[in-house]
Amino acid sequence: MQYAEGVRRTVSALAVAAAAAALMTGCTPSGDDAGAAEEPTRSVQSPVPGTGAGGSGSGGTGQAKPAASASPAMSGGKTKPCTIDDVKVTEARQAAVRPPGTGTGAAIVAVTNVSKSTCTLRGFPTVAGAGNGSPDKNVPLATTHSGAAATVSLAPGARAWTKLTFVNVQGEADGYCESGATPASFPTLVVGVPGAGAHQTALDDGILALCDNKATVTAYSATKPS
Repeated sequence: MQYAEGVRRTVSALAVAAAAAALMTGCTPSGDDAGAAEEPTRSVQSPVPGTGAGGSGSGGTGQAKPAASASPAMSGGKTKPCTIDDVKVTEARQAAVRPPGTGTGAAIVAVTNVSKSTCTLRGFPTVAGAGNGSPDKNVPLATTHSGAAATVSLAPGARAWTKLTFVNVQGEADGYCESGATPASFPTLVVGVPGAGAHQTALDDGILALCDNKATVTAYSATKPS
């Protein structure tokens, strides 16, 4: 009986040892499960711009950021150019800085946005003297541009300015032109605004007196010239 009991204990010990060996062969040295360590690596496709991860166009952790929205100018919200109904000449006066002489010398003209919406203008004025104050008897002046043009955005009530510099009359009384031409005088000016028509105006003091039917003009600007 003692011999049989000893055999049973020996068999039981061998069975425990075998089970422990089986468990050891199924583990990694770190103690992690071997099956988990051998799981295949999952590749992730780089997102295509404008789509989700893997180019599917859906959401996901790899989804690309949306493109920036278009600016108003690109999306049709660009401010419209001023038209003849949007602007009006509201000031025309002799400039403080002008060539020497007894004629007008130079004039500053202001154009005001009289509409209820913002508009833009860009460019140089055309200039004519109006005989007897009538636009249909205009004498166009040859103009020389001074400086560069830039787009001016005019909110309702805002002004844009231009300076007109003439060949000045010299001397007293009727005066004379250094070129030998006869001085000209006009009761009113007709000033053109690019894309917004021609506008008749009078100087705030006196008439326009000049020589040679020429003028140097600056582009319309939001800064008032001197």
